[in-house]
Amino acid sequence: MACVAVTWARPESTYTDKWDNINVDEILESNRLLKGYVDCLLGKGRCTPDGKALKETLPDALEHECVKCTGKQKSGADKAIRHLVNKRPDLWKELAVKYDPDNIYQARYKDKIDAVKGSA
Repeated sequence: MACVAVTWARPESTYTDKWDNINVDEILESNRLLKGYVDCLLGKGRCTPDGKALKETLPDALEHECVKCTGKQKSGADKAIRHLVNKRPDLWKELAVKYDPDNIYQARYKDKIDAVKGSA
């Protein structure tokens, strides 16, 4: 019975690691690149292949606490959240309106979001 519980608790797989070597710092430091990714996520602009994958994966990752994320994806997400919360709250708010209109994830991750405020 314990084996079954462990199997159920483990994710079936992880998201593709095809994009794990994307330079997140480069994207965050470039207003042009960052705006392109945000526009993609908001449905306001064209998506790069990795942006399209992020757009498709993001709702599931939010809902399931990134359980299928690779270590690099979790690290990149933490870095992006820290940057958006502290340096681009305008973009953070737009993304929150699109991906969390009922404030479910903002409430669920409140402690994590509060922990990164001021730590850019």
